[in-house]
Amino acid sequence: MASPAFKITALATGFVMAAVDTTVMQVAGPTIQHDLHTGLTPLTWAVDGYVLAFAALLMLAGGLSARFGARRVYLGGMAVFFTASLLAALAPGIGFLVGARLLQGAGAALFMPSSLGLLIEAFPDPRERTRVLGLWSAIVSSSVAFGPTLGGVLVSAFGWPSIFLVNLPIGLAGMALTRRCIAPSAGRPAPLAVPGHLLVVLGLAALSLTLIEGPHRGWTSPPVALAAAVTAASALLLLARERRATTTVMPWALFGRPRFTGANLVGFLFNAAFFGILFLLALHFQHSRGASPLRAGLELLPLTLVLPLSNLLYARVSTRFANGPLITIALLLASAASFTLLVVTPYWAIALALAVTGVAGGIISPAMTATLVDAAGPEHGHTAGSVLNTNRQIGSLIGIAAIGALLAASPDWPTGAALSFALIGAAYAAAALTAWRLILRPERRPAPAARLAAPAPATPTPSGSSASPVTCPPSSAAS
Repeated sequence: MASPAFKITALATGFVMAAVDTTVMQVAGPTIQHDLHTGLTPLTWAVDGYVLAFAALLMLAGGLSARFGARRVYLGGMAVFFTASLLAALAPGIGFLVGARLLQGAGAALFMPSSLGLLIEAFPDPRERTRVLGLWSAIVSSSVAFGPTLGGVLVSAFGWPSIFLVNLPIGLAGMALTRRCIAPSAGRPAPLAVPGHLLVVLGLAALSLTLIEGPHRGWTSPPVALAAAVTAASALLLLARERRATTTVMPWALFGRPRFTGANLVGFLFNAAFFGILFLLALHFQHSRGASPLRAGLELLPLTLVLPLSNLLYARVSTRFANGPLITIALLLASAASFTLLVVTPYWAIALALAVTGVAGGIISPAMTATLVDAAGPEHGHTAGSVLNTNRQIGSLIGIAAIGALLAASPDWPTGAALSFALIGAAYAAAALTAWRLILRPERRPAPAARLAAPAPATPTPSGSSASPVTCPPSSAAS
């Protein structure tokens, strides 16, 4: 029988690679621009392509995990991610790199829903599982925290391809340990809302094209106008299909609960702001302040390093205060810190603002996850986790694209950076307002019973909800 350490290592490798690759590209951006002779718009595609495929396929991957077995899908996703990482490291040009990043995101979407589900199956004893999940959360949080710094070290020492090559030994070890230590899991017949998922992919891809290419090509240019039209049409068709379909992409009945809706909106806005500011600062430190990739990674530590420490702070304060006030206050602090970056220039002041943002983020992430689980109830916990993960990844996608669009459309870097910091502060403020209205002070009257009722026994389970559990570990800002 495999030891618990080997089981945890086997299943943490996928989650760690996915978390790191969400942030590791940030500090490598200027170097990639220089080496591949490309501009900001293609670079934004290289960063956002990963998140696009990840977000668009996450719910579908959950259904595939249930249908074909979690271990099989986990290993398949690891193999795709391994191959895509090798292709990215060998990319001769930016177009090739963007394609490899899209493939990476698809691999991550496949193994992310399976990894945590397999971990829970591997540790059936509730007490042992609680300890393991605590360790798991610390591993994932540390991966997010050190991603930019790791990227800076690798780029400075070995060049930008090294940020992808580092995945190869980790991926091989993870696949070997999984085959040896994790028992196969049986699949079960599960309906897949394939047309709905295809509309999600089409809509998010068109939205990304609109936001990223708009400043470069012009907002009224035929490709951008067509992409905007496809975005709107995909959304309308998806809503129309979801209203009449028996197998849906999203568990719409749960959105009748204010706190469930509030937690998802907060998750979307929080990730848009958090990953938007990571993308912005990595470029800002190097373009505006002349930092090397290594120094830029180190200068981001006040934002990322405090995340796991702030998770521990949440564990203490959550016993005395409700999640609604904690989320609202933390978001207001993050908003104020982001607006402060408009006017402060000494690094110590920037570092202080980033530390405040990091502390707030370490409280917001587990608090909104706990709010979501409470609002959904135990019978919908797995579905709720899938929905929150998807909304947060879409938030990351749009946040990075929006910052890239602002920077590309601005006449100079200081103007673009100022507008971007203001947008990030506004996103945090909007999230605080959402938390205050829907989580701290939700409607007193219950939603109509028909909207809150669980699906009738004859109704097939939504494809996302039939997945293995994919609830974000509370400490993960990345997922």
